[in-house]
Amino acid sequence: MIPETRRRRASTTEKSERILKMSRSLTLTRSVLAGTLAEATPNQLDFIERWFTAELDSRERSKRLRLLKQAGFPADKTLDGYDWTNLKMPADWGRAQLENLEFIDRHEDLVLYGPVGVGKSHLAIAIGRLACERGVPVRFFTATGLLMRLRRAQQENRLDRELASIGKARLLIIDEFGYLPIDEEGSRLLFQIISDSYETRSIIYTTNIEFSGWGRVLGDKNMAAALIDRTVHHGRLIRFEGRSYRSEHALMTK
Repeated sequence: MIPETRRRRASTTEKSERILKMSRSLTLTRSVLAGTLAEATPNQLDFIERWFTAELDSRERSKRLRLLKQAGFPADKTLDGYDWTNLKMPADWGRAQLENLEFIDRHEDLVLYGPVGVGKSHLAIAIGRLACERGVPVRFFTATGLLMRLRRAQQENRLDRELASIGKARLLIIDEFGYLPIDEEGSRLLFQIISDSYETRSIIYTTNIEFSGWGRVLGDKNMAAALIDRTVHHGRLIRFEGRSYRSEHALMTK
């Protein structure tokens, strides 16, 4: 009895290995699948349904992990426990619209404006991660990091490929815009990214510079005016107030 059991187990193991080997070179053919389903018993149909459900769930998990990795977030920030009290939203728009990500479907931009340390980057990252969880391709850059990346690509004669790679994202996050001045070449590169994104994808900016100061940041008032015009046309301003979280929770005291 025991040898027979062992033979059955060995046969099952060999068959499983053959099926796994075949699966590596096969994709489902609808006509073959339809024929199989037509001949399947109710128990077999239940099994196939569980199998396909597990496969789709696995693919979704893999996609989310891939999107999170590609996005380049610097930290694992979420909306859990986020303090919304210091935010001033537009009159006709609020937290619900932000969390359901409708602005991405509409190719709208967001400007998160306020002093340093009040949660702008946290919110931008949390929204970006939420988008990835829902299958939306996202790319995150600091303004300085993005310009360095574009300059390097330009020097290596692959700027078009770099722009195309960034352009695959449906949401682009530019963090710390205006923290450092941008030279003329950098302004042109940044403006190219923003122009390419206009009405095709969404951008989230975090900045402590009001619109009137963007000309100083870019070093070109005309370019700044064109950038602001595009942003305001399809964008919303979220104001942050209050004191810096880092200052209030600093280990180093005065």
